[in-house]
Amino acid sequence: MKKNTALLVVDVQTFMIEHAYQGNTLLSRIEKLIGQARDLQIPVVYIRHTEDEGEFKIDTPTWHIHPAIAPSKNDPVFNKSACDSFLGTPLQEELQSKGIEQLIVVGLQSEYCIDTTCRRAVSLGYDVILASDCHSTFDSSVLKAEQIIAHHNQTLSGFGTPSNQIRVVSSEEIFRQA
Repeated sequence: MKKNTALLVVDVQTFMIEHAYQGNTLLSRIEKLIGQARDLQIPVVYIRHTEDEGEFKIDTPTWHIHPAIAPSKNDPVFNKSACDSFLGTPLQEELQSKGIEQLIVVGLQSEYCIDTTCRRAVSLGYDVILASDCHSTFDSSVLKAEQIIAHHNQTLSGFGTPSNQIRVVSSEEIFRQA
């Protein structure tokens, strides 16, 4: 585990967890990773989707970060309105100010915000660890959520540049290397 690592928790909001594939299992795994990160003094950064989504009212309690993984008072929380956690947010500045070189990414939705954030992070010069069992989504009209997750784990594994890449590993393995 690189010294300068941060855990990035993307869109783990109550509404999303309640409807995501294996939402409660996902939440438990993320909660455990957050605890391990805190024990190792690894910064935890939260990203929250806030754009109004038609019939859904983003400012209601169901769109808050799930209380089981609520940020501590010192954790940065950034609001975004696009799939890219860096776009229009101060995330890059926050990571640079802490000297972060590597991100562990968890959250929702695999094919949107997780995929885009991982790819963008690599383009910005970060190494990325995607927790293979700590991101989820919903069934689509074409694929089941489980298939979408598996597809993104395979597609993103090894994606990168000559100097930075995405590694996909299970949540159980992430801090074994610490």
